[in-house]
Amino acid sequence: MDRRIKYTKKIIKDTFIDLIEKKDIKKITISEICKIADINRATFYRYYLDVYDLLDKIEEEFVNELKEASNSSDNENYSVASFAMELLTVFENNKNLVKILFTSKSITHLLTDVLEVAYAKCKEKWEKDLPDLKEEDIEYASLFIFNGALGVIKFWVINDFDKDIEEIARIIEQLSYFGTKRFIYKK
Repeated sequence: MDRRIKYTKKIIKDTFIDLIEKKDIKKITISEICKIADINRATFYRYYLDVYDLLDKIEEEFVNELKEASNSSDNENYSVASFAMELLTVFENNKNLVKILFTSKSITHLLTDVLEVAYAKCKEKWEKDLPDLKEEDIEYASLFIFNGALGVIKFWVINDFDKDIEEIARIIEQLSYFGTKRFIYKK
């Protein structure tokens, strides 16, 4: 992709993210984005249909970045903590976007995509290590673990990324392997 196109898309996205931090998406206009980004409307429409399409594209790029991070992990040395670290790094590198997405009321679609990325990775690992494990058991375990992990991540985001990635990854790993009893009642 041409450098100018990348720059233009970046400035549009950055402007949109700045605006959506301050007000509801329903109140953001294309004219406002174009004025702040110093582009004309035709340029905006060259890449996006409307503000909702722009948000969809931003979410899609974020999910693709998560997928790339999860695919880069070493399956031989896989651990919940190493996998969590890869995903949390993507979250931390996109702080402003993540804050918006996690505080938005329409986050369900994105969280489903994130869950699918994590589920695919674990399913692959569990099927290799535990070939007799039933599909239904994989579903239950992964739903329990990943919904809990997303809750931990959301709490981290809401608290303005107050802990480092390693600590959040450790928390997710401990809760995933041992549940709350060993995590809360440390000996």
